[in-house]
Amino acid sequence: MSVNSITNANNVVLQPAGGQQMGQSDFLRLMTAQLSHQDPFNPVDNQQMVAQMAQFSSLAGINDTNSALAKISEQLTAQTELLKDIKAATPAPTPATN
Repeated sequence: MSVNSITNANNVVLQPAGGQQMGQSDFLRLMTAQLSHQDPFNPVDNQQMVAQMAQFSSLAGINDTNSALAKISEQLTAQTELLKDIKAATPAPTPATN
């Protein structure tokens, strides 16, 4: 995955090229690179690192939830279409005569 980077005085802002989404392995690779290239006299704040990991974990959970909801939606749509087809194929009841 190619990544375009924009740097400022304190941080590196990373955006995936071509509209691709970054995954957990990409995050871990970036975090490892950040740790290996940090200034030993001015290390990354532990609270900031934990906050980043918590945010990524939350994002991963949200993505999993979205995927599950999309599958449920697809199944409901398929069942609705099937019910419509069954209803269309079922002959209408004839009125009862007394």
